[in-house]
Amino acid sequence: MIRFDNVTKRYPGGQDALSEVSFEIDSGEIVFVTGHSGAGKSTLLKLVSLVERPTRGRVAVNHRELGRVRRRGIPQHRRGIGMVFQDHRLLTDRSVFDNVALPLLIAGTPREEIGKRVRAALDKVGLLAREKASPLALSTGEQQRVGIARAIVSKPPLIIADEPTGNLDPQLSLEIMNLFAEFGAVGTTVLIASHDLLLLKRMRRRVLVLDHGRLVDDYRPEAA
Repeated sequence: MIRFDNVTKRYPGGQDALSEVSFEIDSGEIVFVTGHSGAGKSTLLKLVSLVERPTRGRVAVNHRELGRVRRRGIPQHRRGIGMVFQDHRLLTDRSVFDNVALPLLIAGTPREEIGKRVRAALDKVGLLAREKASPLALSTGEQQRVGIARAIVSKPPLIIADEPTGNLDPQLSLEIMNLFAEFGAVGTTVLIASHDLLLLKRMRRRVLVLDHGRLVDDYRPEAA
């Protein structure tokens, strides 16, 4: 599903954010990326979603080399990725339903299909009863769940999440991570950047460890 071959990303006037990084993630795998602040976690996710492109090396997603994707092909590539952010990025002037429906509207999904998919996604994250609410009326944890519902509503084969539990308490963090685990159980590939080592230990999943842009460990609990 995801392959990095000797990937280096150097920003103008700075050091390498990533340096000679190589790994492969299979379809349906749940993988965490961790490391200190500035280790390259967010840059790695940006390369997967084509927010950034590598300076050297190759990135492939779903057997497609991203270096061959031209600018006009980027929106289509991103439609196959559900993205979850630490700050939720919800539209506060729209209801919960409308926030979750946004990717489907952009994709031109028929209106009757939108209703079914949005309510199924909200039901999955336990927020079906709040579909008419404003995001401002929700707790931080509920807002994050809306963000996850929006990411999964179009049933993407890949979900990437950048510090999705960074603003949550330990119990809510575990609940959110268990939601991601449920998606993995039905074949969705999930890649999550997180600095919460205690939480990652509890999840017992594969962990890629970055240090100053280099991949220094590829920890697999089942092999430990």
